[in-house]
Amino acid sequence: MKRKFKDYQEKLLQDLQDPELATAYLNVALMDEDPRIFLLALKNVCEAQGGEMTELARKTNLSRENLYRIFSKKGNPKLTSIVSLVNAVGFSLAVRPNSKK
Repeated sequence: MKRKFKDYQEKLLQDLQDPELATAYLNVALMDEDPRIFLLALKNVCEAQGGEMTELARKTNLSRENLYRIFSKKGNPKLTSIVSLVNAVGFSLAVRPNSKK
């Protein structure tokens, strides 16, 4: 009997269409010491929420080439670019008190 398996990335993108799950996913990624983890998470959320790079480029006023560079392994985006991307997919960045005192 053959079992049908979903591709992990396909399932992840499907799950990240839920704004609550996407928010939790991004917040957990922000806690990682490696900033590339957040960029990867943001890329996944953008793909799930925003669709194609052309559409995302239009929403953010960033070029497609710039988006590909931001999301590359060597990506080092400006904060303004991150804010634009987060806003384009319906989220916002916030600062809150650190619970470690």
